Amino acid sequence: MFVINFKNYDEVSGVRAVKLAKIAQKMSKKYKIRIAVVPPQHALSEIAKYPITVLAQHLDNTTVGSTTGFMVPEIVKRSRVQGSLINHSEHRIPEKQIKSLVSRLKKLKMISVVCVKNVNEARKYAKLNPSYIAIEPPELIGTGKAVSKEKPEVITKSIIAVKQAKNSTKLLCGAGIVSGKDVSKAMQLGANGILVASGIVKARNWNAIVEEFAKAISKNQKG
Repeated sequence: MFVINFKNYDEVSGVRAVKLAKIAQKMSKKYKIRIAVVPPQHALSEIAKYPITVLAQHLDNTTVGSTTGFMVPEIVKRSRVQGSLINHSEHRIPEKQIKSLVSRLKKLKMISVVCVKNVNEARKYAKLNPSYIAIEPPELIGTGKAVSKEKPEVITKSIIAVKQAKNSTKLLCGAGIVSGKDVSKAMQLGANGILVASGIVKARNWNAIVEEFAKAISKNQKG
């Protein structure tokens, strides 16, 4: 899994979000890997029109009905959004909400990507059996210093922690990934994919960098 978080960067405002999504779609097909895009919330339904996996940046554990200003899982799903990030380092939520959202998305057959900041969180939330745990040391996010190089032990220990849950949860690696070499290293350490934002969105040539990352995943994927 190759997850591209658009965040709320100006580079993907307006029609540019669709442009990046189309590039991701093309590379997904070319390299036969799954790429998910995570656009700003207002662009979800537009980008979900295209044949690519679309995730929300955040969902709220609130009800369908008279709830204003919230992202409700059941409503979002009807717009063909296939899942969500949960507990991103820039949008942390309480443990109780994480548990409820993972359970809710599972019942809806939606993808859940629980973001964690350390190995202890990876161990704790892997027990909930989300689709993915994404390990992102917050001090490396957006720095260009890849966790796969700076703190490889975080990945290897997180892999062990996730495996100890003895379920279907897989590990994604994030924070500071800016090159195909960073991606390859993460995969070689045992990650099942990557979660990346500025390394893609702020690159000068989206086509080239998405292809570079996709090629690295394709070459290093297991099975």
